[in-house]
Amino acid sequence: MAMADFGSFWESLRPRQWTKNLILLAGVIFAQKLGDSGCLLRAGLGALVFCFASGAVYLFNDIADVELDRLHPYKRLRPIASDRLPIEIAVRGGMFVVVGCLLAAWLLGELFLSAVLLFFVWNLVYTRVLKRIRILDVVGIGTSFLIRAVAGVLVLLPRCPAVTISPWLLLCTFFLSLFLGFCKRRDELVKMEGTSQSTTRPVLSTYSEPMLNALIGSSFGLTLMTYALYTVWPTTVEHFGTRDLVFTLPFVLLGMARYLYLVFRESRGGRPHEILLNDLYLQVMVIGWIATAVFIIGTGQVSV
Repeated sequence: MAMADFGSFWESLRPRQWTKNLILLAGVIFAQKLGDSGCLLRAGLGALVFCFASGAVYLFNDIADVELDRLHPYKRLRPIASDRLPIEIAVRGGMFVVVGCLLAAWLLGELFLSAVLLFFVWNLVYTRVLKRIRILDVVGIGTSFLIRAVAGVLVLLPRCPAVTISPWLLLCTFFLSLFLGFCKRRDELVKMEGTSQSTTRPVLSTYSEPMLNALIGSSFGLTLMTYALYTVWPTTVEHFGTRDLVFTLPFVLLGMARYLYLVFRESRGGRPHEILLNDLYLQVMVIGWIATAVFIIGTGQVSV
């Protein structure tokens, strides 16, 4: 592979979208294992594996959608759609990444390997079927994030067999991913207004702006409600020894409200990963949430 091809191949893996895999670190945070270097290392390696696994999925999606992407004002600039990366090289490189991810996952444990395999299979189903069906296209994205969240626990089990994940956190992950997914669809729909939507993303023609606005509002409320319930649920209090996780709720509310502002007022909902990397307000909210959650979980003092 020539250096130019390698650069285009690396671009097709979309390394800037690594933030989507931070969810794999939730397991080590909420399992109170941040002080365990072994668990922390496994969580980091698990997130790295999913970064490359996600990159392989993006690569093969670009191969499958190459003709549609060539009709899109932005996607036509991607390496495969613009012919900067030959498809045969993309396929060979993609298979190499897939095999490498599976090998690395196997070294981290058979259960984690099963999660990576499920991730690949689910995304194949998404690419072939779900992405063409209204609502299910976003649900398919949400399910991919659920697989990531569960994988973040499975990767810890060989070292910390007692680690579990709360169903409340799975619900929060799912509803938040729906919120982001519907925001992305709205951004695409608005920006493609006046063009032939069916030639770029066929499912867009089955949506309307009022419908997406309602879905965004519903998923926004469900995410907040589910997270709020999680912070005060009896099993959560018993596990962490504190009711104070509720004080992390403002960071979630303000962060999501900021995202809504960016979607509706600045039309920036099309690339959630770029927003997190570039918006200082959101970065402060995320860092504030992490710092507050780690401090509260670490002290474990019950409020009076």
